[in-house]
Amino acid sequence: MTKIRFVTDSTCDIPTDLIEKWHIGVVPAFVNYGGESYADDGIELIRAGFYETLPSIDPLPTTAAPSPALAEQVIKATFEDAEHIFILTAPAKLSGIYNTLRLAATEVLPKGSFTMIDSGTVSMALGWQVLIGAEVAAETGDVAAVKNAIERVREESRLYGALATLEFLRRGGRVGWASASLGSLLRIKPIISVEDGEVNSLERIRTFSRAVNRLAELARQHAPLDKLAIGHGNNPEGAQQLQDLLADIAPPDTILFSITPVIGVHSGPGVVGVGVVGKSWRQ
Repeated sequence: MTKIRFVTDSTCDIPTDLIEKWHIGVVPAFVNYGGESYADDGIELIRAGFYETLPSIDPLPTTAAPSPALAEQVIKATFEDAEHIFILTAPAKLSGIYNTLRLAATEVLPKGSFTMIDSGTVSMALGWQVLIGAEVAAETGDVAAVKNAIERVREESRLYGALATLEFLRRGGRVGWASASLGSLLRIKPIISVEDGEVNSLERIRTFSRAVNRLAELARQHAPLDKLAIGHGNNPEGAQQLQDLLADIAPPDTILFSITPVIGVHSGPGVVGVGVVGKSWRQ
């Protein structure tokens, strides 16, 4: 059996206990504001506090990929007790993280000892690719089997979000349809998805409660579920509403989490999201 480990970036939203369980190396992205740069590592930026202050930060914070030196440090440390590493990241279309980690791995790892994967998504839709990959690695120790499993999980996973406001996505300027939208002026609550490196506008709903109901309907389209994660940006009530709506189809290892600030800069406070993986990936 090949000893396989995993490296990802902080947009993955994987809870700390699971990072420790699977010995996952996490390279933090950075949030910049007030003339300072903060690592998105749960220490320099406390999630609840960040969301509370976000509306008052002017100009809007920006996000940045990690430095090559930091990426090299995490990759080298993770490889110390491994024979092969899978490196899964946020989409190259949305972030420079993929290229930073690819170049870092090329510098510090032996040729053929790592597999780079652009997950096409973020948050726990990325996180589930990493975690299921780790499970398969522990079961098989087979690099090809792990790669195949991750590819199937990517096909059967989805990430949906209900934004409390379009303002932050619009001001961030990375998503063209948001920049041109009048949704923030009309107090519309957008439903979005992140797939194949694209942030897509699915629907626009007039109240946030109805938007959360719609998230539940979208998640149910992928039932029976193998994995479910519900995240929020300082909106535990909205997350609880979604959890209650999905209680009858929720797997026993369902995760409830706070969305990382490097995503929250763009999604804004109040967001509720759901990352699902259908059981069909195992077929």
